[in-house]
Amino acid sequence: MMGTCAIRIWTQSIALAGMAATAAFVALLLALSLGGCATPQRESALEAADPGRLPSAQKAVSVPGLRPCNDGASNTLHIDPSQPVNILVHGCNGSTGRFHALAEVLAFHGQQSACLAYNDRDSLMVSSGQLAHAVDTLALHLDTPQITVIGHSMGGLVARKALIADRPEPVRNTQIDLRLVTVSAPFSGIAAARMCAASALRVATLGLNDLVCWLISGDNWYEITAASDFIQKPGSLATQVSRHLKVVTDERDSCRRRSDTGRCIESDYIFSLNEQRHPPVTRAALTTDVEVVAGHVEIVGESGVTPHKLIDVFQREGIVRATPPERQSAFQALLVQLYGQ
Repeated sequence: MMGTCAIRIWTQSIALAGMAATAAFVALLLALSLGGCATPQRESALEAADPGRLPSAQKAVSVPGLRPCNDGASNTLHIDPSQPVNILVHGCNGSTGRFHALAEVLAFHGQQSACLAYNDRDSLMVSSGQLAHAVDTLALHLDTPQITVIGHSMGGLVARKALIADRPEPVRNTQIDLRLVTVSAPFSGIAAARMCAASALRVATLGLNDLVCWLISGDNWYEITAASDFIQKPGSLATQVSRHLKVVTDERDSCRRRSDTGRCIESDYIFSLNEQRHPPVTRAALTTDVEVVAGHVEIVGESGVTPHKLIDVFQREGIVRATPPERQSAFQALLVQLYGQ
C-alpha cells in the first residue's frame, strides 16, 4: 500500500557495514506495508446517498483543484453563493470520494462542501499551494466569502500550510473569513519516517536511502520527517484565519478490523499524541486543541464505522450546525444509510 502517511519503514536499527547491509535495508523497506494511510473505504454504503448533493445550489462553478465530494468525473460545483463553503482535504491514499459521507452530514445540516483533488505523492508545498489558490478562486464566487478548510491526517498538514501568512503564494483575498480544522495531523513529523532524515544513513547507502524513501512516499518524502523545514517551521496563520480547531486522536489500543473471534487483525493506531502535538502549532494563537480517544480512521468514519465522536466535537465547536430535535430521527437514519450502522 503506497502512500505518505505513517510510513511503516522499520523499528529496528541496522548495521550499515557495506553493500550487504545496504541491500538488506532496501529490500526491507520495499517489502514493508505502508499501513499509516487513511485508505479509501472498503465496501461502502455510500452509493445509497445522493452523490455530491449541495444544499440550495443556485450556481454552477469550476474551481481548479476542487470538485464535488465523490469519485465521479464532474469537476463542476453547485453552490449557493450566499452561504459558507467547507473544503475537505483527504489524507494519503484517499480521493475526493473519501469524505462523501461527511459532506452529506454537512449537507443535512444545510452546509455545503467541496473536496480538494490533489496528488498525495506531490510535495506538500505544491499541494498546499493548490489549496491556497483554490480558496482564493472559490472566494470570487461567494457573496460574502466564508470558508472552512477541514483536513485529516496528511490532509491536515496540507490544510494548515495552505493558510499560513509566510508561504510563497499565500491566500491573497483579505476579505475571506477562514476557519481551519485539522484532524489526526502529524504536525511533529512522522516518527516512522525518521530514517529518511538520517544523514549518516543517506551517506552510507550512497543515496539509495533517499531513492527508497521517494519510492514509498513520492516528492514529500523528506517534508514529512521531523527534521524538515516543513515541520520545523510551520509558520503563522494568515490574518484571514479566525480559528484553528485541532482535533488530536489518542489512537492507543484502537482497532480497525477484528476477526470473528474478536481478535484485532488490523490496528487503527497510526500517529502517537507526540506526533500530533508540535508546540509551535499547538500553542499558536487562535488554536484550540481537542483530544479524542479514537482510532485514526475511526475518527472520520468508513463503511461500518460511524464517526459519532467527530460529529459530536464538530457540533460542540460550531463546525457542524446543531441537529434540530425534530430531525434527530431523520439524521440517525441518514447515518445508517451512509455508514451502514
